Amino acid sequence: MTVHAKPMIATPQAMHFEQALQLQSGASVRDYTLAYETYGTLNADRSNAVLVCHALNASHHVAGVYEGQDKSEGWWDNMIGPGKPVDTNHFFVIGVNNLGSCFGSTGPMHTHPDTGKVYGADFPVVTVEDWVNAQALLLDRLGITQLAAVLGGSLGGMQALSWTLQYPDRVRHAVVVASAPNLTAENIAFNEVARRAIVTDPDFHGGHFYEHGVVPQRGLRIARMVGHITYLSDDVMNEKFGRELRDAVVGSATGYKYSTQDVEFQIESYLRYQGDKFSEYFDANTYLLITRALDYFDPARTYGGDLSAAFARTAAKFLLVSFTTDWRFSPARSREMVQALLDNQRDVSYAEIDAPHGHDAFLLDDARYMNVVRSYFARISGELPACSSNNGVQPALAAHTGGAA
Repeated sequence: MTVHAKPMIATPQAMHFEQALQLQSGASVRDYTLAYETYGTLNADRSNAVLVCHALNASHHVAGVYEGQDKSEGWWDNMIGPGKPVDTNHFFVIGVNNLGSCFGSTGPMHTHPDTGKVYGADFPVVTVEDWVNAQALLLDRLGITQLAAVLGGSLGGMQALSWTLQYPDRVRHAVVVASAPNLTAENIAFNEVARRAIVTDPDFHGGHFYEHGVVPQRGLRIARMVGHITYLSDDVMNEKFGRELRDAVVGSATGYKYSTQDVEFQIESYLRYQGDKFSEYFDANTYLLITRALDYFDPARTYGGDLSAAFARTAAKFLLVSFTTDWRFSPARSREMVQALLDNQRDVSYAEIDAPHGHDAFLLDDARYMNVVRSYFARISGELPACSSNNGVQPALAAHTGGAA
């Protein structure tokens, strides 16, 4: 008889900030809320905290399940939890929903405190650096002055990297997965196509569609379809879909309907399904904000493009992971970061995983990938004070873990 471990129960929390957060653009946001979750227990000297930064359409719900809700697993539940690579028996893990998102933290869907109206397109542009500053304020409130590690994949990896530059003394380790030190022109181009799909939707109304009681779903669908093409490798697309037809026409030699508007190929059906699903829950203004934050991230820009000079500020130890078939954030981009860190004599570990799944590989179960992360966090755990995971518990900072320590 197989005994299944009891799932870790997650409890969403919110932290309100009255004071204005100054943004890179010169604008500010005041009277805002950050949604977050924690897992595990903060040790006595508060040295075992791990911050997880999310990517484009994820949230603070990183791991565990919501009690009584089916299919509510966190987006990185395979990575974080009791006995998992980032083991919550040893680490106090924090997931924060970024400012401007649509999953609980203050964003375009919320009310502007000065006007009493929904922000909509008036929500200020936010950057990776702004998100990191907001996360730092939340950690201040939790009494965490230094992180054992900051961890993120894709856009989350950019935030992890930015932490080591903005707060070098507050981060001991940075784990940067499937990420890059900036976007290539091709990546910016994909983002622009997605944004144009949204802003040219007649239901967008200049970003103030809430007032009209509509959602620019057509634009969101296309934006998501474009994104999904970039997340998958050519090999995976061909293996999953190939040239298979969804409903071959009986009696036709080719099976084609000879239509320009019907869904005929399985890949078309998949992309339309993903687009439809995304348009039901994601906010259009949030999509614009987050993709623009991706475009702007470029820590070497103020150093004349010299990444090594930019990384001179870092003090953390690093693990970087890339995947061979990820063409959106290719291994070459990770190697750039590795070289720039080595130029500064930093402690760097690098793993290049030969996985077929493209950019999405950072979210999937690959034994080699999971073992790399597990080994690295075991190293971090070994640096913590003995018996640190269960002593001196602050009850307010102990997450509900479904019976796990």
